[in-house]
Amino acid sequence: MTGTDDVLLVHGGTPLEGEIRVRGAKNLVPKAMVAALLGSEPSRLRNVPDIRDVRVVRGLLQLHGVTVRPGDEPGELVLDPTHVESANVADIDAHAGSSRIPILFCGPLLHRLGHAFIPGLGGCDIGGRPIDFHFDVLRQFGARIEKRADGQYLEAPHRLRGTKIRLPYPSVGATEQVLLTAVLAEGVTELSNAAVEPEIEDLICVLQKMGAIIAIDTDRTIRITGVDKLGGYNHQALTDRLEAASWASAALATEGNIYVRGAQQRSMMTFLNTYRKVGGAFEIDDDGIRFWHPGGSLKSIALETDVHPGFQTDWQQPLVVALTQATGLSIIHETVYESRLGFTSALNQMGAHIQLYRECLGGSDCRFGQRNFLHSAVVSGPTKLQGADLVIPDLRGGFSYLIAALAAQGTSRVHGIDLINRGYENFMDKLVELGAKVELPGSPQI
Repeated sequence: MTGTDDVLLVHGGTPLEGEIRVRGAKNLVPKAMVAALLGSEPSRLRNVPDIRDVRVVRGLLQLHGVTVRPGDEPGELVLDPTHVESANVADIDAHAGSSRIPILFCGPLLHRLGHAFIPGLGGCDIGGRPIDFHFDVLRQFGARIEKRADGQYLEAPHRLRGTKIRLPYPSVGATEQVLLTAVLAEGVTELSNAAVEPEIEDLICVLQKMGAIIAIDTDRTIRITGVDKLGGYNHQALTDRLEAASWASAALATEGNIYVRGAQQRSMMTFLNTYRKVGGAFEIDDDGIRFWHPGGSLKSIALETDVHPGFQTDWQQPLVVALTQATGLSIIHETVYESRLGFTSALNQMGAHIQLYRECLGGSDCRFGQRNFLHSAVVSGPTKLQGADLVIPDLRGGFSYLIAALAAQGTSRVHGIDLINRGYENFMDKLVELGAKVELPGSPQI
């Protein structure tokens, strides 16, 4: 159980109303920071959120001799990789378990130093996210990898070489690994069945600004022609569409009205269509999107998560909380992470009616259908939610518990709120701005 400094008391039943700002995407900004390691000149990254993953990468870059300092405007970082050096293994190991992003340092460090050390990795426990595939890819580029007690030691005695890779599944992390390694490898790398999320496209934009040659075909094939040298970049990160959708679901679940400054229509079109089908309302302008509950009953839906351009898995958990208030039976088929529906047991504890199934419900068969995973759900609503004791399981599940506590009658104790800081900038301040009744035990209500 967590300490009292990691517990939040939530007094539910109050609609969230007001305006908040969402900055750069958690799934892009740390990766763009790693990309700066590939350059021979300083890079400038704007729209950077103050989240834990950014702080972890900043620390790792500084350990390797990269100077990281604030820029001229809020949310701007200047990264100077001129004096890259080997880091102390013990210092690197201090970051073990805090993030999975260190795995993406492999390619850039092999190019800059000829070797790299990667400690044990952390991240959210939402299903299989095997790192072995990352090492298999690096071996194809010509890296030598030695497993040690405290992590993995990698060497590249010669320049890495382009290769031909087909992903068994369009993994975002594996696609990022290939991109960050292939841009300075000798020859051409062909990556088929690649992830093409907006954050991947934005990372490609960053690398192209640095001097990389990268082409995306319509069949999920990415071709990278290696170059001898990369420079710096000046880039404004795309907004975090996953955080924006979380606040949109919070508006729906609490019968509120939230203007999300920075939210962008283009990267959220699939979510917006679903939001409208459920009965949510939104209005788009040049600076953001307003999301609100227009009154009346919400509608049940059938929903299947998928890789982009499908409905993103990170949108699913917050929206499921809103679906507990929809009339009828909603069917959820999770096809990206096999264990992502485990968070629903706490919602049932609060009064929701959610049944999990091993079968592929409401859509096409997926890779989890024959493997005995509870990866489909039927949500029966509407049900009144009651406050409860909740322990946050992962980032998106944690924010979903927060939404459920805000929508519920009575008071909830939410344990493990620090995990939400991994991907939601200043979420406590934003809750206060939206009128939420929350307090830290032993502190005055905020």
